[in-house]
Amino acid sequence: MKVLIVVENFVMDGVKRVASILGNRLANEMDVKFYTLADIEPFYELNAPLIIAKRPLDSNGISFRGDKPLTRLKDQIDDLIEELQVGYYDAVILTAGCLTSFIPLIKNKIPNIRAIAWMHNNVDTYLNNYYIYMKKEFIGGLEKADGVVVLTDYDLLGFLPYNPKTIKIYNPLTIEATGYSNLETHNIAFTGRIDIQQKGIDYLIDVASKLPDDWKITIAGDGREKAMNDFEQLRRQKDVTDKITYLGRLKDAELQQHYLNASLFVMTSRWEGLPLVLGEAMSFGLPIATMYSTGADEYLDGGKYGLLLDGHNVDEFIQKILPVLNDQGIREQFAKRSLERVRDFQMENIVDQWKSILE
Repeated sequence: MKVLIVVENFVMDGVKRVASILGNRLANEMDVKFYTLADIEPFYELNAPLIIAKRPLDSNGISFRGDKPLTRLKDQIDDLIEELQVGYYDAVILTAGCLTSFIPLIKNKIPNIRAIAWMHNNVDTYLNNYYIYMKKEFIGGLEKADGVVVLTDYDLLGFLPYNPKTIKIYNPLTIEATGYSNLETHNIAFTGRIDIQQKGIDYLIDVASKLPDDWKITIAGDGREKAMNDFEQLRRQKDVTDKITYLGRLKDAELQQHYLNASLFVMTSRWEGLPLVLGEAMSFGLPIATMYSTGADEYLDGGKYGLLLDGHNVDEFIQKILPVLNDQGIREQFAKRSLERVRDFQMENIVDQWKSILE
């Protein structure tokens, strides 16, 4: 079976990371190729051929969220359709909303191909924020898809009205745990892009300012220049430069060590699909504490597997995590819950679900 997995680019990003992980695994059993609209060096290792659009999108690694995608990206759509035709693919997986909008044009030219739309973020975020300027085209793509894959129960209910062939499949774990944290260091891990609004970096900095004196936060992840400038300004304003250690972009062994060096993982996002970083942290036996997002709610099963705030109040968050910071025994209890939960995100179960919708 021939499958093409399409992304806008392969920069460091959760969508691209899980696309590479799943594609690499499917390539063991199928004829898989990756396809990108932009000619940018992939951040992630790809174990299947990568095809770049003949007329690459000059996006500087930024996802397209403007209006009239079918007009503005006509060249890239035509190039993709040509590849699908000459390559005789059985199925194409299109990640996120812009690429989903291409589906009616693809199906018009190649009616028998299975076109799967893969939704990685919250339905409200997609419809009312990211793709508000191409909402009509996005919905048109959802309606014509042969399947829509979502990550949470919330999004299953949200996307079903647009396509009855919507199914929930979790994203697999994207890192191999090399051990478990001993939960002794007074260090809190945060992994994520420096994006003030989505990732709630402003909340994270406020949390740092209210931590006990002997605790600090270590951040893995990078951001664009403006976001980094805002981040540094907020750190100075809150006088937490000594409470936050910024490591930047980490891969492989360095990222593994980031988790092993921590005793708690926190997430302060305003919105998330199904955040990969929670699974990463859990697999290293870290307790989890998050502010509310539909993705965190799904991962923690309403608070069964970690501390889940019902909003984004920093003082309430601090009160929630203080018992964990003050008692290693409590940390060990939550670590057991984390290790129990990650069993639901093992690759083999998820691959079987994908094979069922592709075939």
